[in-house]
Amino acid sequence: MLTQVYEISTIEEASAVSAIGVDHIGVLVGDGRFPRELPISAASEIGGAIVPPSKFSALFLTCDLSLIASWARDLTPSIVHLGASAELLSPQDVASLKRMLPGIVVMRSIPVFGEESVAIARSYVGIADFLLLDSYRPTDKQIGALGVTHDWGISRRIVDLAPVPVVLAGGLGPDNVAEAIRTVRPAGVDSKTRTDQDGSHAKDLDRVRRFHEAARAAAPS
Repeated sequence: MLTQVYEISTIEEASAVSAIGVDHIGVLVGDGRFPRELPISAASEIGGAIVPPSKFSALFLTCDLSLIASWARDLTPSIVHLGASAELLSPQDVASLKRMLPGIVVMRSIPVFGEESVAIARSYVGIADFLLLDSYRPTDKQIGALGVTHDWGISRRIVDLAPVPVVLAGGLGPDNVAEAIRTVRPAGVDSKTRTDQDGSHAKDLDRVRRFHEAARAAAPS
């Protein structure tokens, strides 16, 4: 069971979360159009503090393909995670990005909000290397970071049909990740809000540890 934790924002957090054993360590990067995006210099330093086998996942909320490609070349993350809403970044756009960056591993966020979500997930088959299923608010330009769960029944259907690894996100933390795994049977689980310190976007390392351990313990044998 893969574990994934976002948003890592300091070198110290990157080192500590790596030491816990989290598989994918997510850093929100960008030019400031979205809150809390880190500039390329800070993201590079944090990525350099991630210790293998943990992997650096660079999360882009922008739909600007040229910016994503340029920053990805400079940052060389293990995973390029695309979080722009579905209408702003199409499967064709993602395929174009993969042509621009041969060999890149792409994780694509999928908004889970209704039956349309299954079709959106299907549209990335053969393009994305990972799908991340996250909660979504239709007025948002990005997918996720809401701290709420969604319909896990829809997520389970996507897991059953997808030929690529699926990571479940959306309001997951130490106390509900085991139930989520039993219900959805994903390849991995993701946490952001519920592993933050109360009233802060800084990580609560005890919550990160408990999330990671609970996910590992709940993994199907």
